[in-house]
Amino acid sequence: MDKALDLAVGQAMRESARLAILPRFTPGAPIAADWKAAGEAVTIADRESEAILAEKLTGLLPGARVVGEEAAHHEPEIMAHLAQGTCWIIDPLDGTANFAAGEGPFGILVALAEGGIPVGGWILDPLTGRFCAAQAGAGATIDGEPFRAGATRRERPQIAITRLFADAARRAAVFEVLSATCDVLDSPRCAADQYPRIALGENDATLFTRTIAWDHAAGVVFLNEAGGCAARPDGNPYRCDDAQGGLIAAADAQRWSNVARALSDAGITLAGAAVSA
Repeated sequence: MDKALDLAVGQAMRESARLAILPRFTPGAPIAADWKAAGEAVTIADRESEAILAEKLTGLLPGARVVGEEAAHHEPEIMAHLAQGTCWIIDPLDGTANFAAGEGPFGILVALAEGGIPVGGWILDPLTGRFCAAQAGAGATIDGEPFRAGATRRERPQIAITRLFADAARRAAVFEVLSATCDVLDSPRCAADQYPRIALGENDATLFTRTIAWDHAAGVVFLNEAGGCAARPDGNPYRCDDAQGGLIAAADAQRWSNVARALSDAGITLAGAAVSA
């Protein structure tokens, strides 16, 4: 593992949290937000955090491209960079709607991709300071210490499901199928919260429909390197430049298989189930 890279990325993320995010957050106190699309909030904290991160990360790997969530909103053509060489991928404030409402969870996600394949993932919780890091083939760490996901002891697995379903009936069908053997709950719409939660054993799995790179590339690397399992419902690995939807993240391969099999047996697919916003 390139510890120097972990340290430098972590410093950049903590600086963006310190300067752009935390000064604007007070529990229970909403702040002004704009709406890029239905259900897609953006605040000044998002924009300033992305500017800080883009500048810092570009300096770490000269020549690397950068795809940030806010930049991509204004320049959709930069999404092509996800498949081109070395690329930083930034979600400057994941869980913006929660943040704008004066609530958690929210976090910062940074990933590194090579030719569309995620090879590095870093997740910061600004409120607790917890820093999750992973690089492909080198394992995962939390706050600098090697970390390995452990088996949960629940009799009934606990599975979170995203709210981003275009069809309420389809989401209800997923709940019904999984509730036969699992405890099913709503995901708080924050991937920066869900991936560490699974690795730490607080959830056994999470189902995602929309799988944009800035929301998922970092978490996929971290969870897989920690010993969990994150993959497309058909078992194919996640790619940053793949526009298809649907992703299952689980604490281990067996739980992943159980969820994927249950959905397949019921004829339920996650691809194409996300709302367009």
